[in-house]
Amino acid sequence: MQARGGRSLWLLLLALVLVARKGHFEGWPGFQEKPMSKENVNSTLDFFIQSYNNASNDTYLFRVQKLLNTQVQLTTGVEYLVTVRIGRTRCKRTGLVRSSPSCPLQSKKLKKSLVCHSLIYTVPWIDRFELWNNTCLED
Repeated sequence: MQARGGRSLWLLLLALVLVARKGHFEGWPGFQEKPMSKENVNSTLDFFIQSYNNASNDTYLFRVQKLLNTQVQLTTGVEYLVTVRIGRTRCKRTGLVRSSPSCPLQSKKLKKSLVCHSLIYTVPWIDRFELWNNTCLED
């Protein structure tokens, strides 16, 4: 009985692969460049920079300097491809890792600016955010 169930699963997987290769999912538009609402921008970027700061080993917190580009795709939620410039602030990490727009940016030798490309999944109506992918390079 168990072998038969495994075979059915493989057949279903094979059918899905064949359907996908034939292009039956082409009706989905994919990512599109669309401006985000002010509310969605703020909550998504707040989530992003908090996630970045939590994962960073830097002594100082970073904050978003500028939103460079956004692309949106509707799925079971909303997926954002976001490109932002972030900068190292003068605010040191404490127990609560939360960046503030009031933290001034570093200058001179401690100045550091990064451009980050991120894929953020959100279900805004239940306030759920996930950082699916993030790559940052020095600017």
